[in-house]
Amino acid sequence: MIAYLLVLLAVLSRYLVVGHLPLLNFTAVTGGLIYFGARRSWREMAGPLVILMASDYFLTTYAYHYAFHWQGYIPTWIWYVAAMALGQILLRAKTSVVRVAAGAILGPTSFWIISNFAYWATGTMYPRTLSGLMTCYAAAIPFYGNDLAATTLVLAAAFGIPVLVHRMNPAERAAVQIRK
Repeated sequence: MIAYLLVLLAVLSRYLVVGHLPLLNFTAVTGGLIYFGARRSWREMAGPLVILMASDYFLTTYAYHYAFHWQGYIPTWIWYVAAMALGQILLRAKTSVVRVAAGAILGPTSFWIISNFAYWATGTMYPRTLSGLMTCYAAAIPFYGNDLAATTLVLAAAFGIPVLVHRMNPAERAAVQIRK
């Protein structure tokens, strides 16, 4: 249930930052997808993918007022699946602080690398040179920083709050003391 709520939060958070330049990419998308992958099965991943694809369409056409070209979103949609796969691979079998931290770094970093490379390779804003590629990556650093911070916050809350609640439960503490 929480995994689905995080996906809903991810979609809603995308709409909350529209028009707020300092908050661009400070959304729950990466964290929500990683958590969903860690907690749900492969069969259930189509739902979040379709919801985020629809969100891409509505944001592009109605919030940003651009023409929607689905071909331009293929790298992003593939990345959505990859983020859920990251959660499956990294956090499904075993969850630890190190693994959650790795997910918080790998998720945003992979999106920054893939999305900016695709933008540079298919767009017209940056020359198709090494310098153009580096300029494209440098221009996206603020977005990367926001995604890194948001993903860290979402994953820390999603994985950490249940652990804290569990540890604060008096019955659980008593059971641990009895076992010792």
